[in-house]
Amino acid sequence: MASKTVVVGVCGGIAVYKALDVISRLKKKDINIHVIMTKSAIEFVTPLSFQALSQNMVISDMFEEPRAWEIQHISLAKKADLMLIVPSTANIIGKVANGIADDMLSTTIMATKAPVVFAPAMNTNMYQNPIVQDNIKKLKNFNYEFISPSSGRLACGDTGEGKLADTEYISEIVLSMLYDKKDLCDKEVLVTAGPTVSYIDPVRYITNRSSGKMGYAIAEEARDRGAKVTLISGPCSLKKPHGINLINVNTNEEMYNKVLEYYDKSDIVVKSAAVADYKPQNYCEKKIKKSEDDLKITFVRDYDILKTLGERKKNQILVGFAAESNDLIENARTKINKKNLDYIVANDITLEDTGFASDNNLVTILSRDGEVYNLDKMSKREIARELFNLLNKKR
Repeated sequence: MASKTVVVGVCGGIAVYKALDVISRLKKKDINIHVIMTKSAIEFVTPLSFQALSQNMVISDMFEEPRAWEIQHISLAKKADLMLIVPSTANIIGKVANGIADDMLSTTIMATKAPVVFAPAMNTNMYQNPIVQDNIKKLKNFNYEFISPSSGRLACGDTGEGKLADTEYISEIVLSMLYDKKDLCDKEVLVTAGPTVSYIDPVRYITNRSSGKMGYAIAEEARDRGAKVTLISGPCSLKKPHGINLINVNTNEEMYNKVLEYYDKSDIVVKSAAVADYKPQNYCEKKIKKSEDDLKITFVRDYDILKTLGERKKNQILVGFAAESNDLIENARTKINKKNLDYIVANDITLEDTGFASDNNLVTILSRDGEVYNLDKMSKREIARELFNLLNKKR
């Protein structure tokens, strides 16, 4: 992603110190940061901390001697690809909602044409005050964005809504808004991820080693490119990604039903889940007790979700995955034809430093018309980016 500039407005409140973590996270993604602090914010954390993390001088006073020959609030307003107000107080929300520009931060917000995102943090009674809520509603109608606070114990001792949203969550939203490719804005993307389980009895089941990382990376890439994304996920330990319709399932049948529910309205479908092909013929309602005899379980075929989608395919772009331990390309070509796919992503599961549970992968993408794209070893998010680059090139 090309270097972007975020102007961070810091308002007075106990959550000021959390803004430092947001800035740190954005800097690690090579985002250029400029900070504007209100005078009340300086009472909580000194500008030096923000200067050290942002690597730019902090601005707080509209009338201080300028360090360059420019009108600073206009200059920063033009530099910004996005403005983030964190923490946002009732005061700054009320000012902007009513057109008041009487300090450096409020004048810069008024002067920018970049997207402005407010991350409120305040006492729960203050946040729920009808005047504050009306101001928030008014700003939303003017296309200002809000990252809603979470609920919890507040600094004042009260418990309720008003706690600053998680800093990782805030930074993820900012990075998503800044993403340099927005070529899926009119598309609905359906992604499956993770393993499924086949139950044997109330305490036992069989599954596989899929971590879900590849599918989640694909869903996040589609989201950041502007798509409306539904992610149907088997059981895994990954965090719920923001801005994505996440549907949790366990079994093959549950995933089958949910996929068919969303399939017809989807433009792109990426089936990266590792779905169980077999299930026990008979489920035991009670826990199977240990005995002196060997345990024998008969397995039967379960739904072939990908084949069903290929048979019902109309205008969708359908992408499958092939995790193979041998004859990678030959098996992938067989699958792409048998399942009526447009593309298949094939990877060798025997490699030690890629695949299951790894953040990286080494894949080959095959198209229905015979083209083969060999990708270098890269992160799963980078593979997702390359996949959508290819899909968009062929549309």
